[in-house]
Amino acid sequence: MLTEVVRLHGALRAAPLPLDLPGVSALRQAREQVIEQLEDYVIPRLTEIEAPLLVVVGGSTGAGKSTLVNTLVGHKVTTPGLLRPTTRSPVLVHHPDEGHWFGPERLLPELTRVAEPTHDQASIQLVPSPQVPRGLAILDAPDVDSVDEGNRQLAAQLLSAADLWLFVTSAARYSDQVPWEHLRTAVERNTAVALVLSRTPADDVTTVSVHLARMMAARGLKDSPLFAVPQGEVSEDGLLPTSYAAEIRDWLDVLAADSAGRRSVVSQTVAGAVRTVTRKAFPIADAAQLQVEAVAGLLASADEVHDEAQRSLLAAAGDGSLLRGDLLARWQEFVGSGELLRSTEAKVGFVRERLVNAIKGKPQQAERVGVAIEMALEAAVVDHAERAAAQAAAAWSTEEYGARLLASTTDDLTRAGRALRTRTEKEVRGWLEELAEFVRHEAADVRHTARFLALGVRGLSTALAAVALAGPAADATGTAVRPGESLLETVLGRAAADRLVDQARGNLERRLTGLLGGERARYLAPAEQWQLRPDAPDQLRQAARRVDDLRFAAAKKGTGGHL
Repeated sequence: MLTEVVRLHGALRAAPLPLDLPGVSALRQAREQVIEQLEDYVIPRLTEIEAPLLVVVGGSTGAGKSTLVNTLVGHKVTTPGLLRPTTRSPVLVHHPDEGHWFGPERLLPELTRVAEPTHDQASIQLVPSPQVPRGLAILDAPDVDSVDEGNRQLAAQLLSAADLWLFVTSAARYSDQVPWEHLRTAVERNTAVALVLSRTPADDVTTVSVHLARMMAARGLKDSPLFAVPQGEVSEDGLLPTSYAAEIRDWLDVLAADSAGRRSVVSQTVAGAVRTVTRKAFPIADAAQLQVEAVAGLLASADEVHDEAQRSLLAAAGDGSLLRGDLLARWQEFVGSGELLRSTEAKVGFVRERLVNAIKGKPQQAERVGVAIEMALEAAVVDHAERAAAQAAAAWSTEEYGARLLASTTDDLTRAGRALRTRTEKEVRGWLEELAEFVRHEAADVRHTARFLALGVRGLSTALAAVALAGPAADATGTAVRPGESLLETVLGRAAADRLVDQARGNLERRLTGLLGGERARYLAPAEQWQLRPDAPDQLRQAARRVDDLRFAAAKKGTGGHL
């Protein structure tokens, strides 16, 4: 059981609910409460099943909890609060030989252990006392209805860590709503509870006790003990006369001396806590599933617009769309459009010589074409990325949690990434350098010919880039680039030219896809900060079922006390 409960705790931790979906607030609070219940009580108690029985004294404001604790112990161990709210830390009284059971690794790990009274709500004062019997510890908790929220939260946390509630109320407060809400929680968890009616005039004890007993029976507490502590004079040490709490003290002494009885109380409370945890785990898992699906929907919308942007960009980079404007003018200047076209229409015997003459002495024009290619590709990438970002952000903004995700990151997801231009420039230059390497490799056998020397690697790689961008188009742009195709075939041969063009297009597609992939990845980062694992809901359900199976098996065998 301990192993599976620890796994359930891990599964709950792995299923956060960060998105503000409808109804998530209550489930978010339930998840935190369940995790705290496991950390503060169930796991420590299952780890140390033989630890002393922890009796938490809780209840209403002014009910006399601290006075009762002092009276039970027989000397002053905790100071009653004269002013409200009482903000001192809780006090845990234990037998001197059993202090090792109450270290932070075994109980309430978030609270700092101190030996002196303090007003720090994040601390717990440990007080050894030989008057406390072995096998038992008493913890004085803050008021459950304190006007201080921190006190209320701490009181709830301490009660959740109890094996047994000793719930104190008074004639003036016993019908208040807040204490009964806590007692209802105890009933739901099947926590062991005893009620104490304190600060009640002796003449009213019987009447109020009867009424309180009826309320207990109506609310599922008919089998819980009910003790009465009449109103009396409190000594300077904060104690009532010993006889006032003698019945409670005798009951606790008997319980402390009865190991089977203590185990029964612990078994009842642990089993109830485990049942409550597993019952609440399933709606939490359902909520986590909705969270995963919501984020998946956001990411799917971002994927959709980036898929379309990628398709559009690759099409533009392979159908001649970029060979226009300044780039087309630079290209035509480079190839000497009119002369080169006439050359390609001349007789085959004159083509090679005319091509060489047309290109000879134009390295600067080749450089200008390369720069124009860089600028055209950079503009195309940024334009497609900008439009994709705007569309993805607009889709996310239609949902409140999507808008929150956009606002949660310092990266402006409504625009292309700030580093995109630099990355694009690097990729395009890398592509052009890659084409130059292709040409060097393919032209190894002709590098000393007049044709190659006249053109050079730069001229041929520039022509290769232009042909790759033109694609198979047969329109005016395609016609304009045909001299480049003829040039490559003339110098390198048709088979090599075709192979280089295919490689150039494939490598450009890979680089452009990587650039937009980086833009797409920007939308994953904000979602990853929420740590929503797609398998977390199923893992949580499976963990809860395993714990339930063990609990059912133990109950069937009648060994619930040996969880």
